[in-house]
Amino acid sequence: MNDIIEEINQLKKEKDAIILAHYYVEGAIQQIADYVGDSYKLAQVAAQNPAKVIVFAGVNFMGESAKILSPNKKVLMPDLEADCPMAHMVTLDDIKRAREEYEDLAVVCYINSTAQIKTASDVCVTSSNALQIVKALPNKNIFFIPDSNLGNYVKQMVPEKNFVVHDGYCHVHHHLTKEQVEKTKAKHPNALFLAHPECRMEILELADYVGSTSGIIHYATESEANEFIIGTENGVFYELENKNPDKKFYPVEGMKFCHNMKKNSLEKVLECLREECGEVQVSDETRIKATNALERMLGLAK
Repeated sequence: MNDIIEEINQLKKEKDAIILAHYYVEGAIQQIADYVGDSYKLAQVAAQNPAKVIVFAGVNFMGESAKILSPNKKVLMPDLEADCPMAHMVTLDDIKRAREEYEDLAVVCYINSTAQIKTASDVCVTSSNALQIVKALPNKNIFFIPDSNLGNYVKQMVPEKNFVVHDGYCHVHHHLTKEQVEKTKAKHPNALFLAHPECRMEILELADYVGSTSGIIHYATESEANEFIIGTENGVFYELENKNPDKKFYPVEGMKFCHNMKKNSLEKVLECLREECGEVQVSDETRIKATNALERMLGLAK
């Protein structure tokens, strides 16, 4: 393990590279990453950091977003097969139909989507900034894609706008049940329940706090409480426990994990740095069209 880490650090210097890791990848990668965060923070880092090479330990849409915002940099992924099923749950035809049906429409695209879908969207959002950005849009009608649960959560918070919510979902969060949460709460009656807005509304109604992955970490760190039930992917426990060694964190019993995030490994990080393999490719045409939605997100979220 130490030999792998030593070689990774050496290759980073030689190749002017940085490693970005999402909170859901394994803790060993988070430990050696230059930046760990949710998709919003990592999109910002990819755009602003001067490094020539970006190694992105996450899933495909994250690597695509980094390449769109940093076209002159080499973006590498430890495993190009690490994908997000939700990113493929909406089509260009879905967007076309919505634009034909509704006037004064903004297509609000969760960043968990393909580059192609971003080309046809008005603005991207993440779970940490979706509410802020939707409120800032001048449009009356909102087509929120592809995540229905995040869309319905924002809809509830912005009643003055008309929402058309697509029916996509994250399998990790969507399949969490009320019974699972209640069973876990019964075992840990003093623990606060922190949930990600990709969960269904009946889960969010049980939560003491609803927020993005980074929001959950911040809330738990700042809270005076000492016990928490965490309603999101288990990779976040590395950062939670690292920042809060004296607090207790419990997964929801039976919570699924993201198989795609777990395709990333230290060995694959080393290989893609050593061989410069797993390069993310986005055509100039797609990049130029998709840039508008991503840059509008970064602008409105400031």
